[in-house]
Formats: sequence, structure tokens, C-alpha cells
Amino acid sequence: MEEIKKKQSISLSEVKEILGKVDVEEMDQIQRWTYDYVTKFVKIDPKDAKEMKKQLMKDCDLTEEEAVEIVNIRPTSLAELRSFTFGWKKLILAETLEKMLKILKGHS
Repeated sequence: MEEIKKKQSISLSEVKEILGKVDVEEMDQIQRWTYDYVTKFVKIDPKDAKEMKKQLMKDCDLTEEEAVEIVNIRPTSLAELRSFTFGWKKLILAETLEKMLKILKGHS
């Protein structure tokens, strides 16, 4: 069994990029299911996803996990964004939510 060297939250686009470098024939069943899923549903470039994550963490004071959740879901309205951030149990100001949407729209 391989040793875990680093634990990091990554977006689905980054998962697609990583699994895209592996020969499908060498994947185990879970890797194949995951690769099938991200191939069908992920439409954003991994570079854009990384940039969005970095911007959300820096400009909106989000944790890496929160930023990844927003990048994966990519809400398009304040109401939709609020429904996800509500579960984080921390107050996020309206101006921060607006900034988050602006970052997401800038990478559409």
C-alpha cells in the first residue's frame, strides 16, 4: 500500500487532469468510475480551476476546501451561492459573495 505523502483539496478539473495521465487499462474500478464522471461533467480547464481556487482563497478569505467546493459547483447567482455557503457556519458578507461570483464569472 502506498504511503500518503500530501493531503490537499483539489477540484474535479484537477482530478480529471491527473487521471487523464493514467492509462485507463491500469486504473482500478473506482479510478475508472471517477474518470468517467469527471470526463462527462467537468467542462472547465484545470488551469482556470486552480486560478479560481487561489483567487477565492486570497480575495474572499476561503479555506482551500471551501474554495474547491465553490469551484466544483460554480454557482451562478447570489441565492445559489448562499445555499452552499450557509452550511459553512460562518458569516459571509454580501460584498464577499458578490466578489466570489465575479471571480467565477471571470473564468466562465
